[in-house]
Order: sequence, then C-alpha cells, then structure tokens
Amino acid sequence: MAVRYLLGNEGIAHACLEANVDFASGYPGTPSSEVIDILRVQEERSLSVEWSTNEKVAFENALAAAWCGLRALCTMKHVGLNVAADPLMTSAYTGVTGGFVILSADDPYAHSSQNEQDTRRYAHFARLPCLDPTSVQEAHDMMRDAFALSEDLGLPVIFRPTTRICHSKGDIDTGRVGTDHRTAAFHRDPKQYVVIPAHTRLLHKALNEKQPMIRKRLVELGYNRHTIRGRVAVITSGVAAAYVQEVLPEDVSLAIIGAYPIDEEWLQAFVDQHEKILVIEELAPVVEEAVHRVATKTEVFGKMTGTVPYEGELAPASVAAAMKDAGITPTVTFPEIAPVQGVPPRPPILCAGCMHRSTFYAMKRVFRDGIFPSDIGCYTLGLQLGAVDTTICMGASITVGSGIARSGEERPVVCTIGDSTFLHTGIPGLLNAVYNGADMVVVILDNRITAMTGHQPNPTTGMTATGEESTPISLESICRSCGVAWVETVDPYDLPLLLETFRQAKERGGVRVIIAKQPCVITARRAGIRRKPYEVRADLCIGCGVCRSFGCPAIAFIGDVAMITDLCAGCGVCADICPSGAIVREGRR
Repeated sequence: MAVRYLLGNEGIAHACLEANVDFASGYPGTPSSEVIDILRVQEERSLSVEWSTNEKVAFENALAAAWCGLRALCTMKHVGLNVAADPLMTSAYTGVTGGFVILSADDPYAHSSQNEQDTRRYAHFARLPCLDPTSVQEAHDMMRDAFALSEDLGLPVIFRPTTRICHSKGDIDTGRVGTDHRTAAFHRDPKQYVVIPAHTRLLHKALNEKQPMIRKRLVELGYNRHTIRGRVAVITSGVAAAYVQEVLPEDVSLAIIGAYPIDEEWLQAFVDQHEKILVIEELAPVVEEAVHRVATKTEVFGKMTGTVPYEGELAPASVAAAMKDAGITPTVTFPEIAPVQGVPPRPPILCAGCMHRSTFYAMKRVFRDGIFPSDIGCYTLGLQLGAVDTTICMGASITVGSGIARSGEERPVVCTIGDSTFLHTGIPGLLNAVYNGADMVVVILDNRITAMTGHQPNPTTGMTATGEESTPISLESICRSCGVAWVETVDPYDLPLLLETFRQAKERGGVRVIIAKQPCVITARRAGIRRKPYEVRADLCIGCGVCRSFGCPAIAFIGDVAMITDLCAGCGVCADICPSGAIVREGRR
C-alpha cells in the first residue's frame, strides 16, 4: 500500500489497474474524461484502451469484452448514459461473465453540462447495482471492488461519482497494480445473448429474482452503514455525506447510503428507531423516496418537504441550513456573504486565435438574418458572439436545423457542429436532412481534436487513444456519402475566402456543407506551431472598435486606441477586419 495525493479520477483510474482491468472504452465528457486519459498513457499495466466514437459504441465494445470473460470499464458523463441507454437496459438481462463497470459521472450544478440528471435513476430503471462514493478514497475503493462485485452478481455495475469527487484531490491509499491477465473466450449461449422475445421474458424474470440477493450483498459489503446516537437522524449519500459529517451534532444518528438498490428491511430497522429523519442528497430524492416507503411513524424531511433544494450541488453551508430548517442545530454556522457589487461579468469565451471565432464572424456577416442551431463543444461559446440560437445535446444542431428548415420558417438556417460531435451523432442527422430535402447550411468546425474535454484524439486525427497511427477519416467523403452534393473545405484564418464560401453557400439550395478546418490553437502550440503575432499601428488606428466587436481576448484598448496583447496566436483575422489597416504582423511597418 502507498499513500498518494491524487485527483479523484486519478484514484479511480489507479483502482482499475489494481483490479486487473483488461479493457477500457469511453467517450470524453467532463467530469469523467481523465479516467480514460490516464489509462491510455500509463505504462504499468498492459490493457486495451480506446476513445470510442460515442457512448453507445463504447458501452457495446466493453460489454462484448465482458461477455468474453475480461474485466471491462466503460466511461462517460451522465448525459452520455442517455446515448448508451439502449444497450444499458438490455445488458441487465444478458448479464456478464467478466466484471463490467459503467462509470457515469454526474454533474450537480451543471458546471459543464446541459442538465443535472441523476444516474441513480438509470440504475433503478435498469435494475442494476449502483455505487455512489462519498470521498476520493471511497471512490478508489469502490472502483477497485466493483469488478469483483460485477462478476459475483453476474451483472454490470454502475459507478456514479460526481464532479466534486472526480475533480477533488486527496490522500488515497493505493494498492499494487494487478498482474493477472485473462484470456478472452466467448462461449455461445443464444438463450443468454440473443434477446428475442422468447428469451427476453425468461431473462427479465431472472433479473427480478436477483434483486433481493443484490440488496443483501451490498449491505454485507458495508457500502450502506449507520451509527445510532439518538432519536433524530440524518441519512445522506454521495459527497453530501462529507458535508454532513462536518456539521453533524454528536447526538444525531447518521446513515450513509453508498450503494443501490437499498435493502429496505435494513433501512426500516434504522428509520424505526428515530422520531425524525432528515435526508440530504444531491439531485433526485432517491434515498428520500426509499425512506418514505419504509417509514411508518417517523417524520421525514428532505427535498420533498422543501427542506433540501432539488437543484444544484450542496455545500457545508447549505447542509447546515437544511439542518436548521429540520430542527437540528449544526455544529458550525455559516455567515451569509453578500456578493460584491460592481464586479464586471467574466463569461467564458473562445481562446485568442480560435478558428471558431472567425467562422462565426463570417457566418453572421453573410447570413445576417439567419437562425443558428449549434451543438456541444467549445464552439457553444459562440453564444457570446450571437452565433448560437439552440443547443440541447450532442449532434442535435443538424436535426434541429433540419426541423426548423422544414417547418416553414423562411429565414436561412445555418447550423454549427464540431468534428468529434459530427462523428458522435451528427452523421444520422445529416443523412436525414438530405433524405428529407432540408434547405440548410451545415458548418463542421474541424479543429482536428476533441478540444473541450481535454484534447482527446478522434477518428479525424489519424491517431488512436494510445498514440497508434490509424487511418484519418475524411469528413468530406462522409458528407458526400450522405448525399450532400456541395461540400467545401476552407481555412477559417483566410477570411476573404471564408466569406466568399459562405456567399456561395447562400446562393444554393438543399443541404450544403462547409468544413472550416484549422487545428485548435492549443494543440498547435503544443505541437510547436508558432505564428508571428500581430500589433497595432497607433498612428493608423481610428478607434472605431470593429476589432473589439470581433471578441478576441488578445485585443484590448488603451483609451481610444487598440492594442494587441501577448495572448495573440497570430491568426491574422483581425488584420483582415480592421478597416484602417492599422493591424499588422509584428515587425512590418
């Protein structure tokens, strides 16, 4: 054993190595991404690691590996589980031979997500066990044990960390990296793996019959535990348990739920010993609903009574406030801190030199009255530039755009989607738009990487997750194969050509595709690609503010005169925009 100071996701990844993981797949999604990122570069254990094209693909790859007797991991964020929900539900029927763990990281407060859904609901829906760690140490320990639990139960196991577990740091007792390697062997069993209706009916019955055994097993493992101290109790789960323990009085009982489904006999035995119970958990009232089911005389407080908020993440202060509302005096009080007035807002923006900015600029200049559906990625920050009108989920820009275009709306529709997102779920939407005769422009923002989640490779980059060369996928060929007749690739740093390409697209009908292709400025910099920066000739600057409206963070003003800071990436688009010719490459006068 060794104590190491690690990020939660680092501890989770190390636990996988300790557990002899053989296969790992996933799709990048904050806050889960670092787990695969660590596994794909580590050299302590040989295993198969891949970034898959989407979460459904990742899930099915890992499930197949588990059917072959390997220990398999599949990672994603909570909204990614929506994409993988189809195989998730049926995998509970088929079961597994090797240990199969599904890491679905939830994001309370939606720090980097479009919703706050609760993965525990999926576990209940699929009737699968779910582990819910309360600390980075427990996240490590649960993940280490989850593979054996999966094999013991013959079922996939869902592992549900949250943002504050994934992205917190702490001392973690780690073990040795496993040295056992299994030999894959698929054994034909159509009644188990071919889910036609006749087989499904029997498999569903068998899954239901397993539930009491699952509940008992989770209690035996100690994931659900309690301490009785008085006639009032708090029941909590996840990272909220850490906050509760910071402010809990010594005479208040405590139960911590770390695994689902909860054994309701065990839960009722605890609940019945108390006059009042406060349930504190993030997101959905999963534990609270179970407490209400078993409570016969105990007063229950929580989300359903308005004592604990439904939305967002909790903190020691909000936990203490909930305790006060329930008549429990916390050991620590937190003063109310009023926000400082007059602080200017600092919304997230695109990087200096980002190719998306010039693409949005050209798009808006040509399609002044356009409607701009967009998608999930760095380019969602085009919202700050007025270039994003809708965003709901991965791949939806094309389908939403198609729906608007075919609804009778007369304004032009121009949607934007990233290269990785297009490969994730954009292709079916493009195919559908062509097939059904949508009149729209699709802009694929190809920055050669999956940038927003940490610069992971994708099928366009010509490199796998582990750095091996692969055939780079041609976006142009895919679009033409979907039936798009007009496909143009353009460098977004070449503003005159970019504007002309948009004008040509505007003159045509049907589905048109523009691929704006330029490496992400961060990956380019890491690769040693440096462009000479630009500067402003103060004698030519007329202070018109056109460059400021471009929105690049490298452009600033001193009085009425523009200046370019050392953030400049050398893209040169601002020089094309400047009406007075005041912006020039450094050294040119």
